[in-house]
Amino acid sequence: MKRIFLAAVCAASMMMAVSAATTPAWLDESLPLEQRIDDLLPRLTLDEKIALIHAQSKFSSPGVARLGIPTFWTDDGPHGVRPDVLWDQWEQAGATNDSCVAFPALTCLAATWNPSVAHRYGVSLGEEARYRGKDMILGPGVNIYRTPLNGRNFEYMGEDPYLAAQMVAPYVKGLQSQGVSACVKHFALNNNEFERHNTNIILDDRALYEIYLPAFKAAVQQGGAWAIMGAYNLYQNQHLCHNKRMLCDILKGEWGFDGVVVSDWGGAHDTPEAIANGLDMEFGTWTNGLSEGARNAYDNYYLALPYKKLLQEGKVSMATLDEKVRRVLRLMMRTTLTTRPRGSMCSDEHYQTARQVAAEGIVLLKNDKNLLPINPAKHRRILVVGENAIKMMTVGGGSSSLKAQHEILPLDGLKTRLAGLAEVDYARGYVGDPTGEYNGVTTGQSLKDDRTPDQLIAEACDKARQADIVVFVGGLNKSLGQDAEDSDRQSYALPYDQNRLIEALAKANKNLVVVNISGNAVEMPWRKQVPAIVQGWFLGSETGTALARILMGDDNPSGKLPFSWYEKLEDCGAHAIGQYPGTKRADENIWDEEYREGIYVGYRWLDKVKRKAAFAFGHGMSYTTFTLKQGQITPGNGDVLYTANVQVTNTGKRAGSEVVQLYITDIDASVDRPEKELKGFQKVFLQPGETRVVSIPITRQDLSYYNAVQQRWIAEPGEFIARLGTASDNLPIQLKFRLD
Repeated sequence: MKRIFLAAVCAASMMMAVSAATTPAWLDESLPLEQRIDDLLPRLTLDEKIALIHAQSKFSSPGVARLGIPTFWTDDGPHGVRPDVLWDQWEQAGATNDSCVAFPALTCLAATWNPSVAHRYGVSLGEEARYRGKDMILGPGVNIYRTPLNGRNFEYMGEDPYLAAQMVAPYVKGLQSQGVSACVKHFALNNNEFERHNTNIILDDRALYEIYLPAFKAAVQQGGAWAIMGAYNLYQNQHLCHNKRMLCDILKGEWGFDGVVVSDWGGAHDTPEAIANGLDMEFGTWTNGLSEGARNAYDNYYLALPYKKLLQEGKVSMATLDEKVRRVLRLMMRTTLTTRPRGSMCSDEHYQTARQVAAEGIVLLKNDKNLLPINPAKHRRILVVGENAIKMMTVGGGSSSLKAQHEILPLDGLKTRLAGLAEVDYARGYVGDPTGEYNGVTTGQSLKDDRTPDQLIAEACDKARQADIVVFVGGLNKSLGQDAEDSDRQSYALPYDQNRLIEALAKANKNLVVVNISGNAVEMPWRKQVPAIVQGWFLGSETGTALARILMGDDNPSGKLPFSWYEKLEDCGAHAIGQYPGTKRADENIWDEEYREGIYVGYRWLDKVKRKAAFAFGHGMSYTTFTLKQGQITPGNGDVLYTANVQVTNTGKRAGSEVVQLYITDIDASVDRPEKELKGFQKVFLQPGETRVVSIPITRQDLSYYNAVQQRWIAEPGEFIARLGTASDNLPIQLKFRLD
């Protein structure tokens, strides 16, 4: 807070100094943004311009002290505001006022299928960032879920470009409504963590435009994102933090992006390329951004003294520098140089947001014989099994690691909810990672247990035989090799011998509920033996409360999977015919990874090869039932060609929400197209017996494919089918229509 106060004093002093004279135009917030920039840019010296486009510390870039322009502060997200680190180290600064609300991971947000919740999420995060004096949050992430082995999938929004696009735009709007810039990442094709600095992605333009770019485009054109972060990997043999095709031609050219391109930390590799190919602000560590240290590390960045030297030698244009500085000034005038809300931290409203996102995102995958919700009247003895029931998950996983003000654990949440109603016992069941530390933040937990797997399984099964119902809480954690940055999973299977434990528990007690905590799908060889399965995600501060409310029926589950859940890894197109993790070149440390599956990602691939998912994209059950009927296509007007209408009725005994999903099939396509593609959805809340008509618009873009030869989107005349239902494998309403 001290630096914020000093910045305010500097700004106030500067204002007093100019009060006697004419106020400079760049300080007048009533003037158009570009007019203010035109006034400020000529006032800057060369050194000040160079300083503005690179870091001065791990998470900040300098302002202009001479003019009273404050330091610009970034911080990691996208699930909460990361604790402060030392000026030039990754370790903690030792602050005692930098705890936060940990919001659910973005896979959970995507699973809500509720754009209004995404907006509320962004607003809440923006308020926390403002209170902490942050000007930019490094998120959200919208890289596509190409393979379930990607360690960073939990930070992203699933496999479908339309769903991710619809969820990211309101998040960005909500965050930036607080005067805090989003920095949408990682642009683009950052779909695995293995050798992420050295992987060169090879794919066709149709897959690029139809699958991997739409969410970024929506963040820019619908969300109005003020910043984009480049990715670590390469595309067309050029690093994506200074990639001409991606940054200059597509982002700034085709999409008209007027914001700032920020390097990922250490993502810049070459001064001339960084100058020419679209990078505006360079961040990182050490001299080369990654490993080599120096006393004046930041002055040696690619966009620092090396850039100045080229300018002084006349080898590069001053106009290019001015364009970068103009973008940075535009960013500052949207954040640090404008009047903004004060923000708030760890408020009741923010915890309510966290609970709502968690409640709407938790997915009920299976519920045979209505085992759930738990009924204390007949389930008097409840056994909870599994390390994830007692392990904090807000610490770890990479840059999204947080210092949460509190984290309610699943076991504690159930005990609190069932106090006085039932007896809750616990058995460890397995030992995974008993540690809990990242960059100096520690959980304070001691989870060490020296018993053998056989001993742990035996204890759990003995207790399970005495229980009325067993709730197993397992899955993945945020350790390296699981759901974590800078590493991919080594296997699709559950780690730590959990499969053997679950199979033993299923034999010991027929009333078994499996709660899987993860940001990824996992192999479930025991799926048919277990009557109830819940996908719990990484739920943040309110994990235990949210899970208990779902398991007890206080909240009716309404989450839908944002990705296909494969029976086995070979059912995924990236592993069936694509390359993962690629092939290392013989003469250099570059891995070429070819996306041979093209546009056939997720459910598109499963449809193509006629293979069923364990749980389909868009799948999610409820404690009530819904029916869809009386589907109808009606003509639209303007940009809307048609409207797909369907009547939805809650036919059960509980209030609940259903997500009506619209998929489009092109019957007369002249090119190879997926069997169906998501092109609309709407979440609707209904009381028992209530009926509502859901109407989903269909635009020309919804009918189009990307023609790589002509480099444009084309909607071909002919017949189409609008398929309406509640999951990609449950689309009972099929309506034909024609585009003339």
